[in-house]
Amino acid sequence: MHEEDKIPFTAHLEELRKRLIVCFIAVGIGFVAAYGFKEKLFQVLTAPLIRVMKSGDTLIFTNLPEAFFTYLKVSFLAGVMLAAPVILYQFWMFVAPGLYKRERRVLLPIVFLSTLFFLGGALFGYFFVFPWGFKFFLGFATEHIRPLPSMREYLSLSAKLLLAFGIVFEMPLVLMAMARLGIVSVDFLKKNRKYAILLFFIVGAILTPPDVVTQIMMAVPLMLLYEFSIIGARIFARKPAESDADGAPEPQKKE
Repeated sequence: MHEEDKIPFTAHLEELRKRLIVCFIAVGIGFVAAYGFKEKLFQVLTAPLIRVMKSGDTLIFTNLPEAFFTYLKVSFLAGVMLAAPVILYQFWMFVAPGLYKRERRVLLPIVFLSTLFFLGGALFGYFFVFPWGFKFFLGFATEHIRPLPSMREYLSLSAKLLLAFGIVFEMPLVLMAMARLGIVSVDFLKKNRKYAILLFFIVGAILTPPDVVTQIMMAVPLMLLYEFSIIGARIFARKPAESDADGAPEPQKKE
């Protein structure tokens, strides 16, 4: 990019402000829509725990406003999930001016795949990891020790796990983007596969309940996604001649 084509820093800040406002509005609309179904949403969220609890056991709330604020947080979480396509689209459009023409053509597929991988990770945690993890925790109950999980504590734990699984499942897209930008190569990914596998088990130990089964249930999908990333990196890695063919990134036009 030539010196005269450079955009002032204040213009970047203004662009960022506009896109953040769009994201906040999308989350707000999602929150309002979700709040009308707050009880049903919380019932769905707690279903994996309820299924492994003993008959007659239930969740509790330990102070008067806890249930109200828990429903607010559930609605906000659902609002963020509903607004995820908009948020991802705004992010990619913000970085689009710095990309080559050829790279801009894949923005919409990237937004779609980002949403798909995030939701896929969250659903994997919900359907496969939650039942095993919660069963492990409830296994410490005895004749004299009764589990009484509160609404607030359950929401905090489940939200962190859903977010963690959603984020780590974005790994293939991140690695493919890095390969496209020339930051990593296919050979680099292959050479460091053993370190990546070790890292996956460490991440599984940190993000999942402390039992071997759930740690493996997170590490194994990450290993498969890593192999998928290598295939994707081989396909999308920048060829030496492409930089000259695409030309320099187009400057962002002022409105």
